[in-house]
Amino acid sequence: MTGSRAPLADRRILVAGASRGIGYAMAQAFVRAGARVSICSRGTAPLELAAEALSAHGQRVHHMACDVSDPAQIEAYVEAAANALGGLDVVVNNASGYGNGNDDASWRAGFEVDLMAAVRCNRAALAHLRRGTDPAIINISSINGSRPTPRAAAYSTAKAALNYYTVTLAAELARERIRVNAIAPGSIEFPGGLWERRREQEPALYASIRDSIPFGCFGTVEDVAHAALFLASPQARWITGQVLAVDGGQSLGA
Repeated sequence: MTGSRAPLADRRILVAGASRGIGYAMAQAFVRAGARVSICSRGTAPLELAAEALSAHGQRVHHMACDVSDPAQIEAYVEAAANALGGLDVVVNNASGYGNGNDDASWRAGFEVDLMAAVRCNRAALAHLRRGTDPAIINISSINGSRPTPRAAAYSTAKAALNYYTVTLAAELARERIRVNAIAPGSIEFPGGLWERRREQEPALYASIRDSIPFGCFGTVEDVAHAALFLASPQARWITGQVLAVDGGQSLGA
C-alpha cells in the first residue's frame, strides 16, 4: 500500500481491547490504512480469530491475550507489542469493564479497566512513544462521562475520570509533542453488543434511545474508527487535549 491509499503507512499502533466491536473496527481501519498493528483482549479464542481476520488485509497482526486489570500483564503486553512492531507510534486504549451496576464489582471494573488500564498502558508505552514518529495516545471514553447517566453511575464516573486524565496527560506531554486525545462515542450498535441485545430484549427502551438521538439512528463502529483514523494521522498533528464526541448529536440533548 502506497501513497494516498495508505495514510498510516508503517505507523506502529497498539490497540488494547480489540477482539470485537469498536476496538476491532479501529484495528481493521488502521491495518487497511497501512499501519502495523498489535491487539489484545482477555479471551484467547476471540482474539485469535480477530487477528487472523485482520491479517487477511495484507500483513500479520500481532496479538497477545492480556487481562488489562492486571498491571503485570499490561506491562508484558506493551513490551511484546513494541518488540513485535519495532516500536510504538500510537497507543489506543479501548478496553472497558462495562460496570453498569452500582455494586462494588461494577465500581472496581470501572476503576481498574476503564481508567487504570489506560493509565498503566500509557505509562508502560511512554518510553516507546518518545522514540516514535508523531506519537499519539487515544483513549476511548463515552458521552456518559460528560453528563449524568441514570443506571450507569460506575461506568460514567470512570469515563469522566478518563476524560480528565486525558486532558491532564495532554498538558504534561505537550512539550514533548506527544498528542493525547479521547473519543467519546454515543450509543453504538454492533453484532453482539449492548444495543443489539436491547433491541431484542428491551425493544421499547431501544426505540426510545434511538428516537432521542437527533440523527435518528444508533452509530456504527465504523463511525468511531473513522475518528480514530484521523486522530492517529498526521492530519491531527495540531490537536491535543480534546475529547471528541462521536454521537450523532446525542449529547446535545436536542
